[in-house]
Amino acid sequence: MEKKIAVFPGSFDPITVGHVDLVKRALPLFDEIIVAVGINSTKKYLFSLEQRLEWLHQVFEAEPRVKVDSFQNLTAHYCQRIGARYLLRGLRNASDFDYEKTISQLNHIVGGGIETVFLIAQPEYSHISSTIVREIIIGGADASPFIPREISIPGQVPAK
Repeated sequence: MEKKIAVFPGSFDPITVGHVDLVKRALPLFDEIIVAVGINSTKKYLFSLEQRLEWLHQVFEAEPRVKVDSFQNLTAHYCQRIGARYLLRGLRNASDFDYEKTISQLNHIVGGGIETVFLIAQPEYSHISSTIVREIIIGGADASPFIPREISIPGQVPAK
């Protein structure tokens, strides 16, 4: 039987509690989930790739079925290269759905039939995004309620 591998792609700049919740909820559906940091050379990141990968390793170190990786270029091509047949995506609102639906259809064509599995964000996480968390950090406010307790961001007090 073919191993069911899903890729959860993103910038994870930084990883949020919403991301962690999504991966944990998706674990029963797959044999392995690869949390993969997409590298976009035109995008400006707050945290280095090395830092983001380190945080992902810290957050998921107790879960052997979660792997951490990074990739360049198209997500669908990365999935083909590693033998993943599924993409995992979270939906917080209708805007996310409209955007992700289009991307999933394109990935299905470009990726030779790759399927996208959507999970609806839990209500307590539906307002959290990496973009918002970055703004909180840049603004000097406490972002600890929105980031996993396993990670430490300079200038932030880790959540208890």
